[in-house]
Amino acid sequence: MSPTRRDLLKAAATGALGLTLAPTLSAQTPPPAQPRPAGPMPEGVGRAARPLRILILGGTGFIGPHEVRYALARGHKLTLFNRGRNPLMWPGEVEELTGDRNTGDLDSLKGREWDVCIDNPTMLPFWVRDAGQVLKGKVGQYVFISTLSVSASDAPVGLDESMPVAKYTGADPMKETMETLRAKMGDLYGPLKAICEKEAEVWFPGITTVIRPTLIVGPGDPSDRFTYWPVRLDRGGDVLAPGDGSDFTQLVDARDLAAWIVHTTETRALGIYNAAGPAFELTMLAMLYGARAATTVGATLHWAPVPFLEAHKVRAWSDMPTWVPTTPETAGFSRYSAKKAIAAGLTFRPLAATALDTIAWFKTLPAARQAKMHAGLAPDRERELLAALRGA
Repeated sequence: MSPTRRDLLKAAATGALGLTLAPTLSAQTPPPAQPRPAGPMPEGVGRAARPLRILILGGTGFIGPHEVRYALARGHKLTLFNRGRNPLMWPGEVEELTGDRNTGDLDSLKGREWDVCIDNPTMLPFWVRDAGQVLKGKVGQYVFISTLSVSASDAPVGLDESMPVAKYTGADPMKETMETLRAKMGDLYGPLKAICEKEAEVWFPGITTVIRPTLIVGPGDPSDRFTYWPVRLDRGGDVLAPGDGSDFTQLVDARDLAAWIVHTTETRALGIYNAAGPAFELTMLAMLYGARAATTVGATLHWAPVPFLEAHKVRAWSDMPTWVPTTPETAGFSRYSAKKAIAAGLTFRPLAATALDTIAWFKTLPAARQAKMHAGLAPDRERELLAALRGA
């Protein structure tokens, strides 16, 4: 039986997505002793015609640093608001405010004004409500980073921004917490994000931009959901691949997404946008061979039929990241329309460039981190499966 988006989110709650949420969920995480380098500004970026005062809620997670570096390169004035648990050394002047949206501590935002607010990490409606109570009338545009997981169904192919969204069936969305979200990820994540979108329009009517990304990949991704593949291919040898290569996948490089998010603030692009890439339909075969093109060693792909993977309890999306087998229920899972976002300036770098940069970034991580990836198959498990596949 093919997994649904609900099933995938359930798996992610204790796997890749759970790792992404960990800094937010853990109230006891001590701050690092010293700020970490945030990396250099991107090269070849021109200055914006008009510098904006941009407030970023979050800013130190995955896409946040890419946004900050790009915005600095464009000449914008940056203010970050977060708990200060993950300090970074920025390549330019950045104002940092501290607070905690879990506890309603937004005092450092009061009495201030910005041209734009970019809300990166919000998954709970009361976070949007609380931010709205403080920032209403104080920002000229509110950019909410949502997700394609708001979709009510994965069956239709080519869904655009008018698609029906998942319905919340709990008692009170404003009383949901990060703990309940993690416990019921498959049931709550999409519906709560959809409510967040509506709540944004309540507090910032007519000045809201909602961006619904697909799988975000590239340097800095803590989940390894895409990273597994270029890193595994770069190690060479025999590689287990899912299905026959004809299933579709969608992804967007975090740097392309971050640059376009900043672009929407400069052009004041309002409304809802599906940020799904690339600009053409991408099969698993094309993705894996494209990633292999970034490597310098030989790797041989061995495609495992879906019944074989199911019989050996190999899980889609986690053991075989970025992959979902195509069924009538999942036909549209990685085939959303991004025509509106592309028309509004969203562009995509070559897949091989993303893979190459991801490999280079991964090799800078500590040896212990490189030895234990957060998604994909462990080497021993992969060897067992390849042997079984050969004997099938």
